[in-house]
Amino acid sequence: MQLTGHLLIGGQAVQGTGVAAHSVNPATGQALTPEWLGADAAQVDQAVRLAQEAFLVYRDLPLTARAAFLETAAAKVEGLGDTLIDRAMQETGLPQARLRGELGRTVNQLRLFADVVRRGDWLGVRIERAQPDRKPMPRSDIRLRRIPIGPVTVFGASNFPLAFSVAGGDTAAALAAGCPVVVKAHSAHLGTSELVGRALAAAVQECGLPPGVFSLLTGPGNEIGMQLVRHPQIKAVAFTGSRQGGLALMQAAAARPEPIPVFAEMSSVNPVFLLPGALQARAEQMAQGFVTSLTGSAGQLCTNPGLVLGIKGPDFDRFTNAVVAQTSAAPASTMLTAGIHRAYEAGVQTLRNHPQVRILAQGQDAQGPNQCQASVALTSAAAFLADPEGLGAEVFGASTVLIECASLDDMVAIARALEGQLTATLQAQMPDDGAWMQALLPDLELKAGRILVNGFPTGVEVCHSMVHGGPFPATSDSRTTSVGTMAIDRFLRPVCYQDVPQEILPQALQDGNPWGVAQREF
Repeated sequence: MQLTGHLLIGGQAVQGTGVAAHSVNPATGQALTPEWLGADAAQVDQAVRLAQEAFLVYRDLPLTARAAFLETAAAKVEGLGDTLIDRAMQETGLPQARLRGELGRTVNQLRLFADVVRRGDWLGVRIERAQPDRKPMPRSDIRLRRIPIGPVTVFGASNFPLAFSVAGGDTAAALAAGCPVVVKAHSAHLGTSELVGRALAAAVQECGLPPGVFSLLTGPGNEIGMQLVRHPQIKAVAFTGSRQGGLALMQAAAARPEPIPVFAEMSSVNPVFLLPGALQARAEQMAQGFVTSLTGSAGQLCTNPGLVLGIKGPDFDRFTNAVVAQTSAAPASTMLTAGIHRAYEAGVQTLRNHPQVRILAQGQDAQGPNQCQASVALTSAAAFLADPEGLGAEVFGASTVLIECASLDDMVAIARALEGQLTATLQAQMPDDGAWMQALLPDLELKAGRILVNGFPTGVEVCHSMVHGGPFPATSDSRTTSVGTMAIDRFLRPVCYQDVPQEILPQALQDGNPWGVAQREF
């Protein structure tokens, strides 16, 4: 498939009129062709208005039609095959195996949401029939369902060019809910975005849907993104990226005449607690798993383990020594962009300059531009508690801080001092560590969206029970998730229907239940 550098507005390929941009191969620094001209204000407005027109039709489609569209989209994206993988490799520096796995995740979550749509329980149907003879007051017939909120803007993520981008989880969840989507492509992988965008546009056309169900806009800088967030017909925003970027979108959305929700996943250091029994039983084994988790994808994962806590002593020394040896042998790997690499280097240097931190190990010398050398630092619990903001700040990349604790009390104090996190991990040996787990769990569940035992946080299963969220600043709304089928909840709102005649009620609420969805009666 030949890349054109065009925008996709309501299914039509359109030449932008704004600032020119190229994707860049981060491993070589070479600019890639073609060039993309960003959308102008009129083109942003056109995409959103088409989305609103489409919404009036798309939201009321039979569930079977909406599910079939998601499955068609999955097949179209999957059919891009090597063309997509090769372009994504050029634009991100990520290895082929990682991208093939990510492509599988992308199409599987589209298909998973198709199954969710068909089942219909996400509509949350509740029925309380009229009780005209109830004393002292009769009761009306009251029914509830959830409806889509309207057109959604999705921002492509830098670190997941497929699974958190044009056809990623946010897009899949919004489309499943009945919301048209306008995607702002990430400037680091414009070609990858165009390929996937064309696949989605083809699915819209093949399924006979209104063309405004999907649009793809590009443009450097923040201007287009802010125009989308401020557009009165956009009803929600989904974003994965930096805390600075997420906060800017939240502020813009809150300042609108009609404020809208921004579902932003922003920053997390994902603490790992090494409990004494586990350290004694398998310190070296845990070190190996930890370094693999730390260095995978150059550490450019929002679930990367950035803090590790253990009780000071011989067993923690065994773990530390093994981590140092394996990290020192780890080859450098390409980071996604020059900007991410600069931020990583600055973050590691900040740790190096901290008076209470000692750098224990760095990965192998880098060859070429934008290369990440893994970094392992050491500090004490007292030092961390004296500066939790500084030592608990995310360094996006393969950087971690080991924390020597004197006791369980130190671990609990640090858990309470942490900001909100996507994950928290307990490495434990039962039954020896049972009391330690019971002491830590109440604090960790207040701090994190996902708690793991005897694993590492990188690698997120897309399933019905997954939570990829957490208290601020991990996400902007701790009640939601961006991974798993509960992600659909972000793009729905409840509506109550009181004494509405049967023939007027939406089909999901009718007594005959023509859609065959779950109806909960009270």
